[in-house]
Amino acid sequence: MEVRAIAKYVRVQPRKVRIIADEVRGKNALHTVSVLRYHTSKGAKELHQVLVSAMANAQENHGLSPEQLRIATITVDEGPRLKRMQARAMGRGNQIIKKTSHITVVVEDYEAPKPVKPHGTKAKARPTFAAPSRRKAKAAAKAAEVAETPAEETVVIETAPEAVAEAPAVETTTTETVNETAGVEAEASDEKGAE
Repeated sequence: MEVRAIAKYVRVQPRKVRIIADEVRGKNALHTVSVLRYHTSKGAKELHQVLVSAMANAQENHGLSPEQLRIATITVDEGPRLKRMQARAMGRGNQIIKKTSHITVVVEDYEAPKPVKPHGTKAKARPTFAAPSRRKAKAAAKAAEVAETPAEETVVIETAPEAVAEAPAVETTTTETVNETAGVEAEASDEKGAE
């Protein structure tokens, strides 16, 4: 759906407005409003006002969302000329022509295209021209050796409370490997049997 706004008898030259109109024609209306707001030319200021009016017309009269509007067409026609005179030497006068413009902005609703996801293969890694470091290779070899060696299991054996009563001064906690624990347990059972 197309919605229009017209500004007539605007006191700016049509040529100056057309320069700005060519830059923004076909673009998103909401983005263009923010761009024209800070543009330095007088034509951009007038075009900004007409564009805001067209967006307001679309929103109020037709219930269109401002985010889904784009500029369909912008036409800048010449209005009536104002003729003025400038006094010159020896009683003469020069003619000054002050041009006016009729600015028409038409906005239409559209669905913004969804961003296309990149497809295909991944980008190749950029080549590195530095020689590979030997430190990294040695560190990787050490890490591989550590990963290959099995870790020894440790068992903590605490003495029975009866043994503590016999020898109150020493409380022992021993850490031995799995192979030696079988012999220690056998000695502990022999001492219990002797009592």
